[in-house]
Formats: sequence, C-alpha cells, structure tokens
Amino acid sequence: MKTVILAGGFGTRLSEETTVRPKPMVEIGGKPILWHIMKLYASHGIQEFVISAGYKSHTIKDYFARYFLHNSDVVFDLATNEMTTLGSSVEPWRVTVADTGSDTMTGGRIKAVESHLDSTFCMTYGDCVTDLDVSALVDFHRAQGVLATVTAIQPPGRFGVLSLHEGEDRAHTFLEKPDGDGGWVNGGFFVLEPDVLDYIDGPLSIWEREPLERLAAAGQLAAYRHRGYWQNMDSLRDKMVLEQLWSEGNPPWKVW
Repeated sequence: MKTVILAGGFGTRLSEETTVRPKPMVEIGGKPILWHIMKLYASHGIQEFVISAGYKSHTIKDYFARYFLHNSDVVFDLATNEMTTLGSSVEPWRVTVADTGSDTMTGGRIKAVESHLDSTFCMTYGDCVTDLDVSALVDFHRAQGVLATVTAIQPPGRFGVLSLHEGEDRAHTFLEKPDGDGGWVNGGFFVLEPDVLDYIDGPLSIWEREPLERLAAAGQLAAYRHRGYWQNMDSLRDKMVLEQLWSEGNPPWKVW
C-alpha cells in the first residue's frame, strides 16, 4: 500500500518558516513534520510514499537526495577522493516526489499523481501529527466497501467557555479549552480507492469541496472516528506546542 502526502501548499499562516521552505519541511525536534508523518505510516508497515509537491518542491527532493548520507557513518578518503558508508539507520522507504505545480489545489494534487496509484491507498496532508491507528483505519475502510474513508476528529476548543443564562450577568460555569462541541470534522487522514480520481475534475479541484461532497452524496464516503491525539501545525504557536511536546521526551504522536 502507498501513502500520498499533499505537500505543495504555501503555508502562508506559518510565513515565519515557509518563506524558505514548504510547510511539510518545517522541523519538529530537528526533523521535518513530513518525516514524523511518514514514521507513523511506516510503523504500520506502509513503506512507500508519493509526495505531491509544489511550492519549493526542490527542498523536498534535496532532503531525500541526501537522506542516506546524513543518516550514515561515512569515511572520506581525501587522498583518493573516495567515500565509503559504514553503517546506516535509514528506513526502507521508497519515496516518489512528484512536482504537481505551485498553484494546483488539493484535489488536483491527488489527480496529478494518478499514474502512481493502482490500488487502495492512504492520503493525508503534510502538516498534521496523530497517534491514529492506521491499520485499524484501513481495516475499517475495507469493511465499509466504499470508495473513500475520512478520519473524523473532535478538536478541542481554543478558548475558555462560559455558561451564561439570558438576563443574568454572572457565569454559572467556566471550562478552559473544552473538548469539541460534539461536531466531527475532517481530520485529514484518508483511505481511498483509485476510482475516487474520477470525482476530481482537474488542477483547480479542491478535494474538500466537490469531490468529497459528491462522494458523500453517492454514499461512498465513510467516517472513521478517532478519539486519540491529533494536532495540525497551522501557525507558529502550533509549532511551538509540538516542539515543547517533543522536547519533553514523550510526544503523543510518536508511536514508532
């Protein structure tokens, strides 16, 4: 099974980092968040990835071009101009980096890598970490017999919630950053069949709009409820939160 990772957006709300690199290459604990996402899938036996790149795609290509060297012990014989690698902790991944254009939308980025997809595949964005049980997600998708399965989450509120009664000036309860309000939202981790590509019109197609709406209307979209950890990196504040969790030594998304 392959995993498609959408890694081509501009990341404008994280401009402090993304002026020089695409958002998936922003580092958490010295590793790009893209690497953290790939480690999650690899922990469930998925070792083949298709990176749907766009904005500053060369930085992703450069990273993987040097990955083996940077993760190996190396001997340089300057007299003979030879290099020998002694040992490596490199993962057995097969990574395809496809340049799908800087202005292509999310649906278009999936459509653009169609030639690399011939069976059930996972798909996600390059800016979220989670402790999602990917194996259980795939099993759920296959049991549903649909073309697409989305992981549904209930993100916590960002602000404290007050309970106020009409006509009264005193709060009855206060709850700091409560769990979600009961609504389930797109958590960004999908399992898809190749036929979903027929629901995507072209480069300007936004996956989260017409394609998903049409799949849902056709009864071809299932939802897998994930109640564990999930966090996106949408801003510098989010990055700082993830960095702090990593530095504490037991980040909740590190399941490998």
